[in-house]
Amino acid sequence: MPTLVHHPLDPASRLIRLMCAEYGVPLDVEEIKPWLREPHLLDLNPAATLPILVTDEDVPVIGILASIHVVEDIYTLETVGGLVPTHPLDRAEMWRLVEWMLVKLNDEVTRYLVEEKIAKRDLKGATPEPSVLRAAKANLAEHMLYFNWLLASRKWLAGDEMTLADFALAAHLSTLDYMGDIDWSKAAETRDWYSRLKSRPAFRTLLNDRVVAMPPSKGYADLDF
Repeated sequence: MPTLVHHPLDPASRLIRLMCAEYGVPLDVEEIKPWLREPHLLDLNPAATLPILVTDEDVPVIGILASIHVVEDIYTLETVGGLVPTHPLDRAEMWRLVEWMLVKLNDEVTRYLVEEKIAKRDLKGATPEPSVLRAAKANLAEHMLYFNWLLASRKWLAGDEMTLADFALAAHLSTLDYMGDIDWSKAAETRDWYSRLKSRPAFRTLLNDRVVAMPPSKGYADLDF
């Protein structure tokens, strides 16, 4: 059984958890706080980043892109359709949006909010910086407008079929929703799409996540939110 070294609110780790759950792959999890840079983590990955997927052969696969490809190449069942389209242009649009989540959305929104609200709780004397929170939330509002625009004309994020892009966005939005940073009243199209994803069995483990001394926002685990 593969093991995922993760943090519950790390969106990249959440993406791998969603993929494995969607494909019916049993997954052990080992929780770690990457910002503490513990020796065990640095031994596995000197960059101190997550996720780290340890395969059945006890080989650590480092980082989100490598982990995505290993899950697709090794753990996708032949009887289950994968999350990567077969048509090259459909696949290109999916990867464009996956990159948007992994790079742009993460660097402009999610990373800052996790650092300010979660990581700083482990740093003595550190408190969230209001200006950083305001900037991240302003950026989030712009991203949500774009997602609403896409989903107003598409059944799924990258087109007519559910793909890895949907799971990548859901991983980030679920983290942000846990922390109470999304105003769903201003995101009707994205909310409807997210409700469909939350209803999938693959989402159950994420909706059961809890961070010590930080309960989720109201409606986080509700399918009708």
